[in-house]
Amino acid sequence: MSIVSINPTSGEQIKTYDTLTLDDVNRKIEQTHQAWNSWKKSGHAERSRLLTNMAGVLRKHRQPLATLMANEMGKPVIQGLDEIEKCAVCCEYYAANAPAHLADRVIETEASRSYASFQPLGVILAVMPWNFPLWQVFRFLAPALAAGNCGVLKHASNVPGCALAIEQIVNEAGFPEHVFQTLLIGSNLIDKVIENQHIKAVTLTGSNNAGIAVASKAGTFLKRTVLELGGSDAYVVLADADLEHAAETCVGSRLINSGQSCIAAKRFIVEAPVAEAFTQMFLKKMQEKVVGDPLALSTDVGPQARQDLRDELHNQVLKSIEKGASCILGGTVAPGKHAFYPPTILTNVQPGMPAYDEELFGPVASIITAKDEADALRIANDSDFGLGSAVFTSNKEKGENIARNILEAGSSYVNERVKSDPRLPFGGIKNSGYGRELSSFGIHEFVNIKTVYIK
Repeated sequence: MSIVSINPTSGEQIKTYDTLTLDDVNRKIEQTHQAWNSWKKSGHAERSRLLTNMAGVLRKHRQPLATLMANEMGKPVIQGLDEIEKCAVCCEYYAANAPAHLADRVIETEASRSYASFQPLGVILAVMPWNFPLWQVFRFLAPALAAGNCGVLKHASNVPGCALAIEQIVNEAGFPEHVFQTLLIGSNLIDKVIENQHIKAVTLTGSNNAGIAVASKAGTFLKRTVLELGGSDAYVVLADADLEHAAETCVGSRLINSGQSCIAAKRFIVEAPVAEAFTQMFLKKMQEKVVGDPLALSTDVGPQARQDLRDELHNQVLKSIEKGASCILGGTVAPGKHAFYPPTILTNVQPGMPAYDEELFGPVASIITAKDEADALRIANDSDFGLGSAVFTSNKEKGENIARNILEAGSSYVNERVKSDPRLPFGGIKNSGYGRELSSFGIHEFVNIKTVYIK
């Protein structure tokens, strides 16, 4: 078998990669397990030194890495450069903070000494998507290595070059051989990897169906999982909001990574008194965005990652229009062998339409008019997803109450777009998954929280 990398800008084949056999996979997992037997004994100083080295390696290769992402999955290169920097910052965060996050926590009991200790689990399997081909991996990898774990990666099949580049980055940073390895395999071998006795836990970012399949298999073998799945983030614009700021922020969030982000804003729920004014501002700002070659620094929106994904998105738009939505921008596919889809706005979006009920993974905005604040919040929570959310209002006290107590999501932001940050926990509820990545919460997902009691 082989994996073929295809440039979504041109439709041309980049490279063909041979996949591993099951014997190859088991051999690599055994190597990584043996590496863990030594790596788990390393001290925090050594781990932090190497994580700092890795941040330097990422920055050293930022331009070719950003170009690689642009060629393999269409990310505008300017956004790719930002992604590399974010990976480097994540490495530095855990280099600086992991020792404190993993320090023993004394708990007073009748013992002469009792405490919780955080011990590494072993080899972690990461099943990762193509949309942020480096960041998705490093937000797992940095805390895993900092905790004394090792890892193997099954990356998305359309970014094999990125997957191999990550392994090279780890090696160039000076980590011991085999503490992290990329497995170039198809999804048909994921179950076999999970079954391997040396795999102690699984982290997955991807679709709901993929999450259910992996969690089911891991559960059969009593292996821990963290799932970050889809999202249909609601951004609520109240009547007292700064509409110019809200429109600018909402457009920026909707088009990040050409609209292909789990935490991109997707449903814009606007109070009726300001719906028309907001929509016109939103439309103007969407029209100003440059669609084009992802290698050009002026490009805001590149192609979708694959033609089939573009076509699936277009079908969701067409079905929504058939059910009564109005398309006031975009919604067409230009001829040619490419995966481009234009910034698109749907209004009059109602329940029963894909634009209301489903995740639209591309540069398509659904604008939903609410009667009042209560109706807006009801609509925001009327979703199977619960990854991110935001509210825009000039009353920060009210906004905080809405974000903290009312919006049903793993993250809620006030007057700002949702984003992942190494300092803050990241994850979802409902069909958006469970568990947390990043911050102290993320590093504790894959450790043995061990009680030590001395009489």
